[in-house]
Amino acid sequence: MKFEIFQSEKNSQYYFRLKAKNGQIILSSQGYAAKSGCKNGIESVKTNSGDDSNFERKEASNGKFHFNLLAKNKQIIGSSQMYASKSGMEGGIESVKTNAPEATVEEV
Repeated sequence: MKFEIFQSEKNSQYYFRLKAKNGQIILSSQGYAAKSGCKNGIESVKTNSGDDSNFERKEASNGKFHFNLLAKNKQIIGSSQMYASKSGMEGGIESVKTNAPEATVEEV
């Protein structure tokens, strides 16, 4: 599993995404004005992903499921993709909890 840092061509902001070994994006960030802020966001994911209470589980109006990872101040650090099932979402959360703390960081 790895974090990728990239800069948007549209707004020049920096983002990170956490990718599984199969290339699937599990968690995506908000935009950051500076690369250093983006790197701090990754560190926040690594720090906060071990605590299940930091995961906000949600069901969308279309019946799909997704989650947000929250910092201690309850700000959203990252958001998941949509999952067809609640169990799929829970699997995504477990994957973040297990793998994010040791994930490598790559700039793309």
